[in-house]
Amino acid sequence: MLVPFLDLKSINLKYQAELHKAFSAVLDSGQFVLGQQVQQFEKEYAEFCQAKECVSVASGLDAIGIVLNLWGIKEGDEVLVPSHTFVATWLPIVQLGAIPVPVDIDSQTMVMDVDDCFRKLSSKTKAIIPVHLYGNPVDMNPLLEFAQTHDLWVLEDAAQAHGATYSGRSVGSLGDAAAFSFYPGKNLGALGDGGAITTNDCDLAERARVFRNYGSKIKYSHDVFGINSRLDELQAALLRVKLRSLQLENDRRKRIAEIYQTELKNTEIQLPITTAHSEPSWHLYVIRHTRRDQLQKHLSNLGVGTLIHYPIPVHQQKAFASNYMQSFLPNTVKACSEILSLPMGPHLSDEQVAIVIESCKKFFD
Repeated sequence: MLVPFLDLKSINLKYQAELHKAFSAVLDSGQFVLGQQVQQFEKEYAEFCQAKECVSVASGLDAIGIVLNLWGIKEGDEVLVPSHTFVATWLPIVQLGAIPVPVDIDSQTMVMDVDDCFRKLSSKTKAIIPVHLYGNPVDMNPLLEFAQTHDLWVLEDAAQAHGATYSGRSVGSLGDAAAFSFYPGKNLGALGDGGAITTNDCDLAERARVFRNYGSKIKYSHDVFGINSRLDELQAALLRVKLRSLQLENDRRKRIAEIYQTELKNTEIQLPITTAHSEPSWHLYVIRHTRRDQLQKHLSNLGVGTLIHYPIPVHQQKAFASNYMQSFLPNTVKACSEILSLPMGPHLSDEQVAIVIESCKKFFD
């Protein structure tokens, strides 16, 4: 493959010496769970997100589930959520016995359509999960106004949006809380699984720290129910190394996106449209074309790797479809038949970016 879709080896290779040093420091410390590395990472990531608090957990899915649990989301409650997202956005809702209510996406930006939230609101609605998909922020000002008017919690799903901003504010500091994932392929990726909650609600953060650790504040003393969802010391140390370069890597992603936008603008490809007043993190660069499958095959034949994020809306997945037969999400369904993710990441050379562009153009020759 001339241009692989994602090359995690290359992404992490430049950190090799620092990662080995961080690994050795953790090994020498003899502290592997909830130690100094976790504390320091939480402090540093909260500052990066312009949030008061960061609570690290085992995954982005757990981050969503913990927050919803602590907000008291329960059986029969409804949560507004896009169907054009990864399934992890929905699973914690279902696990609590609550009901995901699918909201359509904006036809241009492909993130949650705030107008559709109005249409899906009911007396059972308790929370909204805006997903900053592909690193493109949701239009948060009208959404926050809507949530405040109807007394709804707002949980940002920022799993793909590390470093994105909206109206000059960092994603992760906009809603009542935010959930991040540090899955290896993310802009800030661990060398394993990991996640975090960011919030300006200090009480929520304190309760999340107890909940993630078996419901325990003091060892062998359990005043509340909880789970085991802890980021380990090693992953925290490695994330601290990579966090220092995150803005530079996001800048490189932005530059690649600018090149794609300029060089592909006169083709039949529909290019990404970003939310107004926002600065995406460009986790993914997602184009659209009515002959998506043929384009993907063409690019593969020329050595360019692509993926589809996501080919099936969550409400049409087998696990959920029987409950959503009547759902009407035209923009979501149409997008899923047209979207294609091109290679994107700081590991790409200018030469590789040029290959992707020329390969796309050849499809129309």
